[in-house]
Amino acid sequence: MALHVPKAPGFAQMLKDGAKHYSGLEEAVYRNIQACKELAQTTRTAYGPNGMNKMVINHLEKLFVTNDAATILRELEVQHPAAKMIVMASHMQEQEVGDGTNFVLVFAGALLELAEELLRMGLSVSEVIEGYEMACKKTLEILPDCVCSSAKNLHDLEEATAMIRSAVMSKQYGNEDFLAKLIAQACVSIFPESGNFNVDNVRVCKILGCGLNSSTVLHGMVFKKETEGDLTSVKDAKIAVFSCPFDCMVTETKGTVLIKNAEELMNFSKGEEDLMEVQVKTIADSGANVIVTGGKVADMALHYANKYKLMVVRLNSKWDLRRLCKTVGATALPRLTPPTPEEMGHCDSVYLSEVGDTQVVVFKHDKEDGAISTLVIRGSTDNMMDDIERAIDDGVNTFKVLVRDARLCPGAGATEIELAKHITSYGESCPGLEQYAIKKFAEAFEAVPRALAENSGVKGNELISKLYAAHHEGNKNYGFDIEGEGPALKDMLEVGILDPYLVKHWGIKLATNAAITVLRVDQIIMAKPAGGPKAPQGKKDWDDDE
Repeated sequence: MALHVPKAPGFAQMLKDGAKHYSGLEEAVYRNIQACKELAQTTRTAYGPNGMNKMVINHLEKLFVTNDAATILRELEVQHPAAKMIVMASHMQEQEVGDGTNFVLVFAGALLELAEELLRMGLSVSEVIEGYEMACKKTLEILPDCVCSSAKNLHDLEEATAMIRSAVMSKQYGNEDFLAKLIAQACVSIFPESGNFNVDNVRVCKILGCGLNSSTVLHGMVFKKETEGDLTSVKDAKIAVFSCPFDCMVTETKGTVLIKNAEELMNFSKGEEDLMEVQVKTIADSGANVIVTGGKVADMALHYANKYKLMVVRLNSKWDLRRLCKTVGATALPRLTPPTPEEMGHCDSVYLSEVGDTQVVVFKHDKEDGAISTLVIRGSTDNMMDDIERAIDDGVNTFKVLVRDARLCPGAGATEIELAKHITSYGESCPGLEQYAIKKFAEAFEAVPRALAENSGVKGNELISKLYAAHHEGNKNYGFDIEGEGPALKDMLEVGILDPYLVKHWGIKLATNAAITVLRVDQIIMAKPAGGPKAPQGKKDWDDDE
């Protein structure tokens, strides 16, 4: 009989072996706060234009060099449950507005750090939470007063460029003017009069070689593929899109053919060839001169396509096929049948072009108002181009946010200091213990200009006192001038460093919610992880006999 070992009395008695359980302020709350602080500290150095890059190698050994907080968190795979909540908040920010993920992290980290001070002072958790909730509500009431301008006409290229510039600047400092102009061209050209803008309609095609300044915008789509047949360019293209392989039809049922002599064999294969020719000829007769297929292209089919002067392009990805259908206005056909005029797509020219040493097929619209535009990005390394793609992503999202709500707040810590000033005075008017939490909430806003300053090598305290002094005099658009010497200030409205109102609104809301959720936890109970014994870590390839 197995020896019965009694368990320690208390909570552990009820749980299976191997379960962990932490409770109370010391074990649960401070531990959680510590984990979230570490996470915020990691991404904080990547905040702003002078932020440092992180080198992340994920579980598949892919290398990322970036200062985009969303990417860093996605590839880090954070395990700690409390830190995960903050990661989720920043993912929500990414989905909601597409920018400001690092702001959520820095702000939530600062809120928790200050909450720890309050708890060590002796306040109860519920008082801190209540104070934070009141302060957050008040902040969102005051925020509209910080709006300094709004985008008047997003169809205007100059104005769109100015709006996108500050979002791109935090990712690609130094190239922001060139990139913002490209992104604005791409966004404005596909922004319909009706006013709904789809982020998916701006595609990015990355091609190695040259420098960033050789990047261009094309109206239409670019695929890194070669054409299959001999034809390499078609003007005024009529496009037939097939989602099936470009090959002869195979019968559904299996059959056996008995061939008695050579003549029958000739006739049999000739019949197949004739069938193929008829199919290709009917497609050509319907007026189509470009065939796009989603499967493999048979040699015989290709031969007839060349004979009837059809250009053949093969796309492996069904997403690419769908997007192409959307761009050229075609319908993807599941079988090799001749397309009707309604099912065919149109586009001004389809041609094979060489960018650097990469062959690309371009579907181009000459008119501006195409459904999709593509940014062809050039760069010296893959990592650099990935980073530029993220900057473009932020720029396009900023454009989308401004379509939803055109209001803008001053950037570079100006909005934060203005809010901190108001919230501090609001805290002083509140009776009760919540006022301490409200004042700390105001103090948390200082983390943003402080991170900007520290990443630029400026003393944070000096800058913050200068900012407060400027804001008390009524200059509510004054923020940190990154390009100035030391802790210099500038009017952000004049320099055009502006953040969309919605980015700040959602950022503050999500960061506060995440911080409150982390504070509400007072016990952590972890069951023993599931899963049987681990597989032996021996030789990987069992069937490789040396």
